Amino acid sequence: MEPSHQDTNRPKAGKGMYSAKNKKAPEGWMAELWDWTKTVLIAFAVMVVLNIFVFNLSLVRGESMEPTLEERERLFVDKIVYRFTDPKHGEVVVLKDPSSDPDKKPFLVKRVVAVPGQTVEIRDRRLYVDGQVQNEPYTDTVIEGEGMPPVTLGEEEYFVMGDNRHAGESKDSRYFGSVKKSWIVGRAEFVFWPITKIRGL
Repeated sequence: MEPSHQDTNRPKAGKGMYSAKNKKAPEGWMAELWDWTKTVLIAFAVMVVLNIFVFNLSLVRGESMEPTLEERERLFVDKIVYRFTDPKHGEVVVLKDPSSDPDKKPFLVKRVVAVPGQTVEIRDRRLYVDGQVQNEPYTDTVIEGEGMPPVTLGEEEYFVMGDNRHAGESKDSRYFGSVKKSWIVGRAEFVFWPITKIRGL
């Protein structure tokens, strides 16, 4: 009987296969992680671009827009709409604070109550535009405080007020005058938070 010859080139059982599997496993895991990372980064970049140029999510601070808006509610703001159209009477807008007070805020939320070419005044605790008293169902009181003589708005000038007409509760055009269209950041479209108070504006 001839002695059997063992194939010395054949890998020991299981050893070579185990090493190959171990080598591929980390590579597959890293590739999947990299795919997820790229997806997240792309999504984040898209959201940043959209937030800068298309929309913004704004937090209501203060009580100047009560009863329409309450403090800490969050708004979806359309930042592109006024590239194609002008602000209209009654729209709720977000604008840069034009005041120079120590408590100046980056942005304000107000309602457009008069547009370019119109004459606005406050008398007998009511708002008048072009001599006509305004019906304002979004307020819960007459205008408290002093009246205001007629002011005619120039080109791209808007008169904005908070819906809270109680004395001293809203810093608006009665205080800092009319605002330029270029100061208006966008139109508030709806409240999206809290979920229980989702509603259009």
